[in-house]
Amino acid sequence: MSYEKVTQAKNGIIIGTKQALKALRENRVKEVIIAEDADVRVTNKVLTLAEELDVPVYPVDSMKKLGQACGIEVGASAVAIKR
Repeated sequence: MSYEKVTQAKNGIIIGTKQALKALRENRVKEVIIAEDADVRVTNKVLTLAEELDVPVYPVDSMKKLGQACGIEVGASAVAIKR
């Protein structure tokens, strides 16, 4: 389900934890997708900030599949969908 959201929102996505954090701080995110197989140390800051800001977080099972849904050849641990 969330992979489809990412694919459909292709022009409105922010890929990666650093960029997602920046966008969250700037209030530009309506939801976040996190890969469950990503390192918790990498995704924890995004999860924490999203919860503080009441931004919905949706888990997906695979970084590789999430990266593919974004149209990149590497895995993605976090993707933010823009407002």
